[in-house]
Amino acid sequence: MKKLSFILTIVVAVFFASCQKDSAEIMDNNILPETFSVEIPQSLSSSTLKLLKNGEEDGLNGNIIYEHLRVFIHVGDEAAKIVEEVIIAIRLYGLSEPMSFSYEGDDDGRTKNVVIIADSEYEGTLWNYQMTVTDADSEGNDDGGVGMQIFWNTGTIMGIAIMKPFNIDRNTEALFAQAMFRIDYSEAGENAYEQEMTVYISGITLPDASLEPYAMETLKMTAGRNGNVVEVFGNSNHPNATLFTVSTGFNWAFVAAGQLETDLGVAEVGLPPSDLNSNDREVILGRYSIKNVFTNEIIDTYPGIDPALLGLYLQNTDAPGYFDANGFVQGGIAPSTDYIPFSAAIENLVPFSPLAISNLSLEFKANASVK
Repeated sequence: MKKLSFILTIVVAVFFASCQKDSAEIMDNNILPETFSVEIPQSLSSSTLKLLKNGEEDGLNGNIIYEHLRVFIHVGDEAAKIVEEVIIAIRLYGLSEPMSFSYEGDDDGRTKNVVIIADSEYEGTLWNYQMTVTDADSEGNDDGGVGMQIFWNTGTIMGIAIMKPFNIDRNTEALFAQAMFRIDYSEAGENAYEQEMTVYISGITLPDASLEPYAMETLKMTAGRNGNVVEVFGNSNHPNATLFTVSTGFNWAFVAAGQLETDLGVAEVGLPPSDLNSNDREVILGRYSIKNVFTNEIIDTYPGIDPALLGLYLQNTDAPGYFDANGFVQGGIAPSTDYIPFSAAIENLVPFSPLAISNLSLEFKANASVK
């Protein structure tokens, strides 16, 4: 997960230097949105795994599952931030109308072509603008050399951004040569949120399963904000993940809610198999709850296991899990009444079908650089 966070961070380059303009003109005429992501509370997002409070690990237990969730959410969070940072970089050069130009990539030294057009249709919606960035020497490849596409509307902010890091920077690590991600962002209130984003990630090459068994291949998550409260739900797929049996391939399916001001958070996690084709909340989070999956797999593997030992494995597997600014606190019983609003909020949230996330594939609009 550190590698993915790193690659998403280094993709941002200060380009478009050929379009630099007076700062007043930039502020007056900029057609790009200022915001393109939803902030995730620190309680639910972390770049690293937190060690158990006693500094020891008594095998696989609920603590580890819940802490991995924070890392997986963080990957989606970083993908959204990278898009927003690119947009902010573009805004600095005041792209105020349809145009085309080229620049040299700061990281790989390769020529990139940029085309901005007006009135572009994508996925049944007519967008005010479309911007496409391509790697010039790769435009004859199957992927057209496309590194980024952004579709957006002015006024009430809505947009879609799609990125393939390899075509922005050829120094991208091999694991991410085919990786793509997409952010759908809106402030139009379609689902009763002031801000909403859906993050998609696909095409990550899986590392050696013996070294990184929980490596992520795909992810889809939605985050919606009203005031200081953020709700997050989705799935990440981990094809090489195993628990206690030889069964391989699990989704981390989750619903969560937290507050930006206090950094308190609550999450419910299911561990359905990657090939489960269901949108039923009770199936995904109930039948395949952490506690149920752990219990079934442990008993299958150790039929006569001592109940006391089983209890050690089932530590903190009860739902939901409670978090603060430092990470996971405990499962099952709320540490205080401050968590009650967030526990109630997640009851109406539902993850996506695990099979759909396992099969997630992203692509750019065909004939990307033309109207």
